[in-house]
Amino acid sequence: MGGRPTIPPASSDVKDELVLVLDFGSQYAQLIARRVREQHVFCQIVRHDISAEEIRQRAPRGLILSGGPASVYQPGAPRCDERLFQLGIPVLGICYGMQLACSLLGGQVRSAPAREYGRAVCHLHDNHPLWNGLPQELEVWMSHGDQVVRVSDQFIPLAHTETCPIAAVAHRQLPVFGLQFHPEVSHTPRGSHILRNFLMHICGCHGTWLLSDFAEQTIQAIRQRVGHSRVICGLSGGVDSSVTAALLYRAVGSQLSCILVNNGLLRKNEQQMVVEQFSSHFQTDLHVVEAEERFLSALAGVTDPQEKRRIIGREFIECFREEARRIPDARFLAQGTLYPDVIESGSAPGGPAATIKLHHNVGGLPAELGFELIEPLRDLFKDEVRRLGLDLGLPEELIWRHPFPGPGLAVRCLGEVTRERLAILREADAIVVEEIRRAGLYRQTAQAFAVLLPVHSVGVMGDARTYEQAVVIRCVNSDDFMTADWSRLPYDLLARISSRIINEVQGVNRVCYDISSKPPATIEWE
Repeated sequence: MGGRPTIPPASSDVKDELVLVLDFGSQYAQLIARRVREQHVFCQIVRHDISAEEIRQRAPRGLILSGGPASVYQPGAPRCDERLFQLGIPVLGICYGMQLACSLLGGQVRSAPAREYGRAVCHLHDNHPLWNGLPQELEVWMSHGDQVVRVSDQFIPLAHTETCPIAAVAHRQLPVFGLQFHPEVSHTPRGSHILRNFLMHICGCHGTWLLSDFAEQTIQAIRQRVGHSRVICGLSGGVDSSVTAALLYRAVGSQLSCILVNNGLLRKNEQQMVVEQFSSHFQTDLHVVEAEERFLSALAGVTDPQEKRRIIGREFIECFREEARRIPDARFLAQGTLYPDVIESGSAPGGPAATIKLHHNVGGLPAELGFELIEPLRDLFKDEVRRLGLDLGLPEELIWRHPFPGPGLAVRCLGEVTRERLAILREADAIVVEEIRRAGLYRQTAQAFAVLLPVHSVGVMGDARTYEQAVVIRCVNSDDFMTADWSRLPYDLLARISSRIINEVQGVNRVCYDISSKPPATIEWE
């Protein structure tokens, strides 16, 4: 206690092997970065209009131009600094990125007579370094309405599909390459192999970066930035806030103060669990704010999901501000923001990503509270955060706990949020998780929970007519939470869950199972 834990020096600097992804508005941009990092090469996302001079100064081993929703021939379409092609740094364009590179280097892009969306068979032409170790035919994922119809004499076509004659290219003189398909998505089974070929055989990377190195360097950076000031971190019981607190504790020790706001929207026994785990793994300052009545009063009568999030965010800010005033010398606020939070809130760097939902932990909070913001996990996916937490010594039970949304049960309680409806939802949710754990499927599923619908249906119990509420079970599988598929739970497990909820939770007479994937649905219902 009292003092800062020591850490060993990092084995290598993350800049030793750096690849930059230029984001042209693709919601897959961070997925590209994640695939690169899976090859142990450090990767960062930057704006599409980053200058060639800044790129030169950062000295990356390679550049990847992401896809995007625009057409390169449209006025105002995002473009890159053309001088980057002359830096001698290998460039890989993906979809829009390939079209842009070919267009800027003498080719022509038009709307395709036959658009390609979904799986396609790609035929490889030459024994090119991009194709090392690959068969002549690949299953790939296409998602484009435009395509390159002509390339200059300086380009060599490397692949084609039935409806796309130029599905991959290589420049004869410059280290510029392009793929019309998306190697970063799981629907291109050998996509990671192609990216590895680009990184290792073309960019000359060796795959020396480790997530543990990133953690150690992040801790050092936090320590240097914070100095002797105090840092406040909000605890929720989830993986993100716990790993954030662990990083901060490793960096500044007893200079860390944590605040847990009980907003009345927590899962069953959540507060007790957080306090016990916090006390077991951290020996620092913990503040618990009892604010259930405050939040429920503010939410009374509100049914719009975005308004719920705004109200919860506003009340959270006020609770935090009031408690923070009781903590002397607090200058910094640490948040467990992840990249999926950023991109779904429309805050992705350099691209016109649509706002899917509001996150009260993304944007606005530091200005409201008057603290400087620390977001050590902002560039990480959930699976990377979990690996980082294990490296930091957090228990597996905590690390593999299913995610829980910032607004809590409010976005799973459709319609008005009341104390009575929350009690029903809380009990149903606990049964879902308990039965999935008992079946040994908790680690095989990414997220499982109950949703309470704002509808009543007719039922019969003990020969009597009932008119009660409906609960939906939501269970999904996902690696990164950017996409997700519904879990194929065994029928007997679903039957047990349904039977227990109807028999044990008063006020429910119908249970349904959500079989929609993301996209088009989101994981949470609101």
